[in-house]
Amino acid sequence: MKTLLFALVMLHGFALPGANAGEAAPAPYSRTAPSPDGIGKVYMGREIAKVMTYHGAEWLERAERIKEERPDLVLAALELKEGMSVADIGAGTGYYARRIAERVGKRGTVYAVDIQPEMLKLLEREMARSGVSNVKPVLASATELRLLPASVDLAIMVDVYHELEYPHETLAAIVRALKPGGRVVFVEFRGDDPRVPIKRLHTMTEQQVRREAGAHEIEWVKTVSDLPWQHVIVFRKR
Repeated sequence: MKTLLFALVMLHGFALPGANAGEAAPAPYSRTAPSPDGIGKVYMGREIAKVMTYHGAEWLERAERIKEERPDLVLAALELKEGMSVADIGAGTGYYARRIAERVGKRGTVYAVDIQPEMLKLLEREMARSGVSNVKPVLASATELRLLPASVDLAIMVDVYHELEYPHETLAAIVRALKPGGRVVFVEFRGDDPRVPIKRLHTMTEQQVRREAGAHEIEWVKTVSDLPWQHVIVFRKR
């Protein structure tokens, strides 16, 4: 069983904290023989998972998702308010983007970010079908997130982070896009729960998420673990 989403291959070459000015920082990655579900690239002891392309988009809209993932509990954990600006990173077909858009209202904006133009076309179709007008598709590139600095109150990645080819650089770009005090939320299948029927590389433990987030100027706020298979891990920009 595959997880949901789509890698953001972003900002390779970002100067890591602690590098001297004008001096390229060493890449924080290593290589290993690829496992069946991985790409052979390792970050902080974790092999990065293969991604699912737009060919699997139908799975994102499956009816069973309501029961398996309880999006109502995820949305409650986000503490959304009217007028907020939210970035849905790896938005796919917009399953969460359109639900978030309803809660932030017409004065709010959801930036639906994805690197696959085919996926964004599907997203636009879903928004039109649902009558949602405050979701803005954003086509990311290999080097640009295309969100302005300090422009969003909240960024969310639903079953996405474990598939990012450049997790360090991408998370750094997300943090830059957050307003002061803004939050970034990881929704991941629980890697330490044997009851979760998801392949290992497509899960993450809270410990691993917090370890990787610790390389950035964000601090842990809370973890919500009462979902059937996932946990919601929330950080705030310092």
